[in-house]
Amino acid sequence: MSLGFAIDRGGTFTDVIVFKPNEEVEVLKVLSVDPSNYSDAPTEAIRQVLERETGKRIPRGEALPTDSISWIRMGTTVATNALLERKGERIGLLITKGFKDLLFIGNQSRPRIFDFNIKIPEVLYDDVIEVDERVLILEQTKELVGENVEIQKTINGMEIVVEKRVEEEELKEKLAVLKEKGIKSVAILFLHSFIYPAHEKQAGAIAKRFGFDYVSLSHEVMPMIKVVPRGFTVCADAYLTPKIMEYLEGFERGFNDLSSVRVNFMQSDGGLCEMKSFRGSRAILSGPAGGVVGIASTAYKESDKKPIIGFDMGGTSTDVCRYSGHLEHVMETTTAGITIQAPQLDIHTVAAGGGSRLFFRDGLLIVGPESASAHPGPVCYRKNGYLTVTDANLVVGRILPEYFPKIFGPNADQELDKEASYKAMEEITATINEFMENDPNSTNQKFTVEEVALGFLAVANEEMCRPIRTLTQSRGFNPSEHVLACFGGAGGQHACAVAKVLGISQVRIHKYASLLSAYGIALADVVDESQTPAQVVYEEANFPQLFSQFMDLRDTSIAGLKTQGFGEQQIETKYFMHMRYEKTDTAIMISWNIEKTEDLGGFLEEFRQTYRREFGFVLEDRNIIIDDVRIRTRGKAGYHVEKEIKKGASREATPRSTTQVYFENVKFVTTGVYLLEEMLAGQVIKGPALLIDKNSTIVIEPSSVAEITDHGNVELRIGNDVEKDLTTDVDPIRLAIFSNRFMSIAEQMGRILQRTAISTNIKERLDFSCALFAPDGGLIANAPHIPVHLGGMQYTVKFQIDHRGIENIKEGDVYLANHPLAGGCHLPDFTVITPVFLKGHRTPVFFVANRGHHADIGGLVPGSMPPNAHHIEQEGAAFISFKLVDEGVFQEEALIRALKAPGEVPGCSAARNIGDNIADLNAQIAANRKLEKDLKISMILSI
Repeated sequence: MSLGFAIDRGGTFTDVIVFKPNEEVEVLKVLSVDPSNYSDAPTEAIRQVLERETGKRIPRGEALPTDSISWIRMGTTVATNALLERKGERIGLLITKGFKDLLFIGNQSRPRIFDFNIKIPEVLYDDVIEVDERVLILEQTKELVGENVEIQKTINGMEIVVEKRVEEEELKEKLAVLKEKGIKSVAILFLHSFIYPAHEKQAGAIAKRFGFDYVSLSHEVMPMIKVVPRGFTVCADAYLTPKIMEYLEGFERGFNDLSSVRVNFMQSDGGLCEMKSFRGSRAILSGPAGGVVGIASTAYKESDKKPIIGFDMGGTSTDVCRYSGHLEHVMETTTAGITIQAPQLDIHTVAAGGGSRLFFRDGLLIVGPESASAHPGPVCYRKNGYLTVTDANLVVGRILPEYFPKIFGPNADQELDKEASYKAMEEITATINEFMENDPNSTNQKFTVEEVALGFLAVANEEMCRPIRTLTQSRGFNPSEHVLACFGGAGGQHACAVAKVLGISQVRIHKYASLLSAYGIALADVVDESQTPAQVVYEEANFPQLFSQFMDLRDTSIAGLKTQGFGEQQIETKYFMHMRYEKTDTAIMISWNIEKTEDLGGFLEEFRQTYRREFGFVLEDRNIIIDDVRIRTRGKAGYHVEKEIKKGASREATPRSTTQVYFENVKFVTTGVYLLEEMLAGQVIKGPALLIDKNSTIVIEPSSVAEITDHGNVELRIGNDVEKDLTTDVDPIRLAIFSNRFMSIAEQMGRILQRTAISTNIKERLDFSCALFAPDGGLIANAPHIPVHLGGMQYTVKFQIDHRGIENIKEGDVYLANHPLAGGCHLPDFTVITPVFLKGHRTPVFFVANRGHHADIGGLVPGSMPPNAHHIEQEGAAFISFKLVDEGVFQEEALIRALKAPGEVPGCSAARNIGDNIADLNAQIAANRKLEKDLKISMILSI
């Protein structure tokens, strides 16, 4: 007997899929945290399986035999939890002299600008040491360095000046101070080490000889430009990897001998690595990455190539992703205030899952972000827990306790407690009704317990749709043109509702949907990622150098996979460039197949198409810079088991029983209960129905239809019944839904503006704001941006309506204003306003606007706002109501004249960098344009 285990240790449940020699598959779930019964969930799950398969009792705490185990593949939240809870290893940071506070200062981002008690995320290091070393880029410092200097070639061919080498004895003295403080892990971050790593290697060797347990070098962790995110990443690596190693050592001690078992761990990029190579900086998305691989392997069909939205709703959070034939990666993400610069799957997470707590605050229904976790869990878990989304589903009948695993209560052997859930929902319903009675603006409507529970579910659905819109609409994709692939323990309960909100008509749910992350880990390939800096202009003259870099990376990577037992025919390589326009810092990852030097020309059109789709325009007559070249080499070793099931004699499935389920509009309705294990291929189930397996429930809403595929999976066709008009009887439920939808739109607008602008003010200082306005100019919703902007923009929009006349505002117009008479707060803040029209409407139905701070607009001094100005003309270019775009035509010549106008004022200058002003204004227009399009395709406009 030889068993294979694919394990996903999530925040609430640990999912396990067991692969047996006879091609049978067993699935099980255990609570991730159950301290009264076991210390490690994955080990406990393996113990339970071994007991059943061998027939021999294995007491808890005893080392497990491995003679029946062939392989173990695992995704774990160990690194994520350590980062979120700040429970990593104590570390010391070695950094170039003069930059001691670099990571404390960070990048000026303000993620919670509306908080009254703003707290800067804590740095990960305990102490920092400045190392007196320095290298300079020769091209940038020719006039500053003398003739007798040491010049070295970097790994990408650039020349640098070695101004100061590392002094070994001096460094030893400083390392001794760290040792005395009990610090065992060291992160090393030197400027320009991504292209000249010699000094980091030298310092790292000294630290290792000095006896530090773990040393992390920034050029090895991620050889990329941008020292701040590189610094965060190397600190995260030094902070988390020792904890991962500690966990792995403990995991290994749980077995007699793992030397004959192939043990792999899932990385954030969707590839597996050997246990000994598992590092903290590559482990943040270890668990969710398995889900992406799962939907890529099971939901995407080559026959129709319809893109997939992956919707993974677990107990603690919901992860969403997109797959259109290839895994989509990003190189920079922020988790718990720490920016990680490493290849990671493009996964967006929202703190809304089955365990998300429910609140009523300030007249609104609130879902999360607090979670009940696995312990104590929801009210229904029988551990004195909290009211959650799971309780709401239980109250309206979408979960049936008799079909749910009996793993609850003090001894983990009781079923869900529906009565306790109902009682808790009654209490919050009474609070809501009391609020409605005392609210002068209320309709005095009284809610039932079921209406409140369904309202919470609707708010949760809206909350979970926000990252989907970010992943699709903000990148130029229409969510309604995708297939929704739902998985996770709670995904099936919300599949139909989420699809309706997004306008999606087709949903796919795998038979292992409740454990798809674990299944994806089983399907994953072993991957080797590597990259090297390029820092060259994209032009044919540089193609030979770029091709050579690609081939060097490929050869090294393939050699490494061959040592793990992969043959040449099992290895596949993909090639990537990080490309950006000159004077911008938003690099886009572009992939193209290459076999010879000339093939590099294919990257150009792919880059332009991607840039135009995401941002709405391309920059002509501007160089394209290649920051890095990267390769992803994978050894194909997935364990794919898709067996066909028996075909049904008739199309109509017969329910096992019936129950009463509460749905909007129809209230309680008789609903068929079906068991997935009894379904036959080709059978059809018409909603309303509950399709249940032992680990999850699929809710098939009225007017929707489910069909069982040849392999036992579920295809859902979503009915086109229209949502209730949300504009009538505005109450806490509807108001909460409105707030989520509109805030999501404003937030997407801000992301686009930040990515497309070129100025430091907008791109890095985030000195901008975005908002959505009603036809009369009243503020509807804003993103959490600059408060003073948001207060003034409403007046600015109203001024344009009054000044121009609503009937004179045409589709395709865009207005620019910064003058105090028009609601401006000071002249450098340019407000760009775009009216939104709908077919059949002669006047705008919305306005979208953003305000961004421009670095210079002319005037007495650079940067504007001169203290000695007597007239507004001396402060720079002023716009009361300038038509920036006239019915779709950008008024560039008139804009340039206006920006030059301050130069005609005595003692003043025109705007000193008009090109940057125009580029940022184009970014502001693009942000408005994208959101105008998104509003038109949003479900909001179908009401």
